[in-house]
Amino acid sequence: MVSPETKSIIDRAKQIYANRLQADLESRYMDRFVAIEPESGEYFLGDTFDEAVKSARTKYPSRLSHTLWIGHRAAFHMGGVQR
Repeated sequence: MVSPETKSIIDRAKQIYANRLQADLESRYMDRFVAIEPESGEYFLGDTFDEAVKSARTKYPSRLSHTLWIGHRAAFHMGGVQR
C-alpha cells in the first residue's frame, strides 16, 4: 500500500511532467528515464532507471522523487503469457 506522502509525491511529479516537461522530453529524450523531485520541480535524466534515481538522490538525498519512462505509461513492463 502506498502512503499518503508517497501518493502526493507521485501525483505532483506526474503533474509537473504533464504540464511542463512532457512535450519537450518526449521530443528529445524518448525511451530514457526521468526522475522528478516535486518540491524543487527539478528533473534528472538517465539512460536507465537507476541512473535517473541516483542523480536525483545525489542532489536531494533526503527527498523522494518519482521516476517515469519517457514516452511510456509505466516505468517498467512486466511480460506474461496469455493462455
